[in-house]
Amino acid sequence: MRKMSISRRIFTVCNGIVFGLLSLLCVYPLWYVLIQSLSSGNAAGAALLPKNFTMENYRMVFSMDSVLHAMMISVLRTILGTSITVSACMLLGYLFSKPNMPCRKLFYRMLVITMYVSGGLIPGYLVIKAYGLLNNFLVYILPVTVSAYYVVLIKTYVEQLPGSVEESAMLDGAGTLTIFAKIILPMSLPIMATIAVYAAVGQWNAWFDNHIYAMNNKKILTLQYMLYKYLNEAERLAKELKESTMNIDMASVITPRGVRMTVTIVTVVPVLFVYPFLQRYFVKGIMIGAVKG
Repeated sequence: MRKMSISRRIFTVCNGIVFGLLSLLCVYPLWYVLIQSLSSGNAAGAALLPKNFTMENYRMVFSMDSVLHAMMISVLRTILGTSITVSACMLLGYLFSKPNMPCRKLFYRMLVITMYVSGGLIPGYLVIKAYGLLNNFLVYILPVTVSAYYVVLIKTYVEQLPGSVEESAMLDGAGTLTIFAKIILPMSLPIMATIAVYAAVGQWNAWFDNHIYAMNNKKILTLQYMLYKYLNEAERLAKELKESTMNIDMASVITPRGVRMTVTIVTVVPVLFVYPFLQRYFVKGIMIGAVKG
């Protein structure tokens, strides 16, 4: 084994310290919110570990029917929205990768233009209203079915795949849909996983569409919109939670600060479980799709 020089050792140590501090800066805010949600109301000064550990904040928040229902709506929109977005963008990206597609350049340029030009909030609202999507669950899914950015990534990725594979399948009598379903999709798992991560996180974190297009329908309120409301009305919510319990000691645990921290953790933690399953595809999909060979 080659012995490291002194300068190399110093660089390695400094490099580890710098990236360790950067990692701490990224992780600590989430850790701080977590320990605050696990601390009782009279011990809000916790910095590293919970003070007067309690799960009462979580128990009381999950005891509210609106939170569980909103979580189901968020999960449903994330699953359906991600599946439909990935499927539609994969098909469109594959079509744009074919030089013999009619009006290919025109349609592709029209799609790319949407990345730079937007109609704005009011025209968007009028379009949603004209299609009858106001206060409708489909307003979470249909407007984001196709993303120009995702289509560009998929098109570039598909163009990196060896054309000889498709040619062999065509010689065997396979049609376009058969080639797409049995050859292109299995070979495109990295970019599909990448798009799925983007789309899933976007769907899970979305709240503004609920605020603008569906706030009058309480049956389809999302968890993120509930978080938005609770963060703005934490004092009122904490008062309602206190009044809903007959235990005076437990009522003193619940504070607006604790409610804010608890609801924040409830909305953030599920996203953290998506990345470990798709991480191995994520970097590969971005790197291959970003290089034009």
